[in-house]
Amino acid sequence: MPIKNNRLTAEEYEQNFSDLHPPFDSRESALVEANRCLFCYDAPCTKSCPTEINIPKFIKQISTDNVKGSAHTIFVSNIMGAGCSRVCPVEKLCEGSCVYNLMEETPISIARLQRYATEQALQKKWKLFERKPATGKKVAIVGAGPAGLSCAHVLSREGVDVTIYEKESKGGGLMTYGIAAYKVTPQFCEEEVKYITSVGGINIKYNQELGKHISLAELQQSYDAVFLGFGVGLARQLNIPGEELEGVVDAIRFIYDIRADAFHTVPVGDKVVVIGMGMTAIDAATQAKRLGAKEVTLVYRRTQSEMPCTEAELDIAKLDGCSIIWLAAPAMIKGAHGKATQLVCNTMQLGEPDASGRRSPVESGETFTLDVDMIIKAAGQIPFVELVNNNQLKHAHGKVVTQMNGSTNIPGVFAGGDCVNGGKEVVDAVQDGKLGARAILEYLNV
Repeated sequence: MPIKNNRLTAEEYEQNFSDLHPPFDSRESALVEANRCLFCYDAPCTKSCPTEINIPKFIKQISTDNVKGSAHTIFVSNIMGAGCSRVCPVEKLCEGSCVYNLMEETPISIARLQRYATEQALQKKWKLFERKPATGKKVAIVGAGPAGLSCAHVLSREGVDVTIYEKESKGGGLMTYGIAAYKVTPQFCEEEVKYITSVGGINIKYNQELGKHISLAELQQSYDAVFLGFGVGLARQLNIPGEELEGVVDAIRFIYDIRADAFHTVPVGDKVVVIGMGMTAIDAATQAKRLGAKEVTLVYRRTQSEMPCTEAELDIAKLDGCSIIWLAAPAMIKGAHGKATQLVCNTMQLGEPDASGRRSPVESGETFTLDVDMIIKAAGQIPFVELVNNNQLKHAHGKVVTQMNGSTNIPGVFAGGDCVNGGKEVVDAVQDGKLGARAILEYLNV
């Protein structure tokens, strides 16, 4: 049961990682769907969008063939609207709130309509925003992910010069490095970053990491304000015997390698177990299967009712042939010759609710064993505690503490996105970037 790469043909890789939700195949198809919309007053879909996109308006604009106006309506609220149309869990946001659900009818395909308008904007390079004259103010942003890019775009439109410091060699953050390749490609992410920065006044300095190449103190001295959007990214460890064995990998690293390298270069096992049931766990499991793993099993310590991922995401894993074992928690990893060969799990049962409101899993006293050659840990991510401590930022267990407007305990320093909320959706980070930019503009009296 070896862990190896290059398991499939080029054609199989292309098929396995093709677009999960293809766009409308014609203008006519988009118009038919747009004309289904009831254009609700006080629309619940808009209320459920973290960035408050005026959804009935942009759909109405599509229905009247004003696609450029539709894209502008989307981008005013969410400059990463093109990417979000591919990766947002719309079933629990806008589409989940569509009134058609109350009629037991299929909700409007809001995401596909959003993609229809925004991708044309990117492809045709529509210039939908004019930058105001330069104000002479300068702002530094740490992190070229959704929060940082959103903040930068709002600031730049108002004439503020922005410099983004990004530790990776490409922008996009989670969109580029942390999401399944069949949802959004690195090439698309690169196009989206270029489109966002094309407004002007935004300079991205790559391979620049806070705490390593630059310091917060230096940024404070050189800029009028600072926005921190460095996210999270440290994998939560299992802290069980055998975790150090060969074949035990972090889901974050596994997905990163798939995003950064060619599919055929990423090794995967025959019998893979993924620990966790969040979006990252689903992405890791489905991609392991699509890389050529023969068996993929998801292990989760609670039941389906408590899982962090959506039903739609779980269905993707099931359709890909992944198995799920509920009420099971890893207890020990056994190995031979330094390589993982078995995962011993405790059978769990649900007890009283924990601080999050979910019922806490407790051991039943029974165990079972799974044969494995690869274990992917997707038990969550933890904040950069050392980084925030070293910069004297007020925090709660590593999550930067901010006011409603994104301001931190340090005057002139703002923060948003995953480094504040601990890891939510891309669209939440975009909204944090917007709010942070507005607070910075007020702080700078722009």
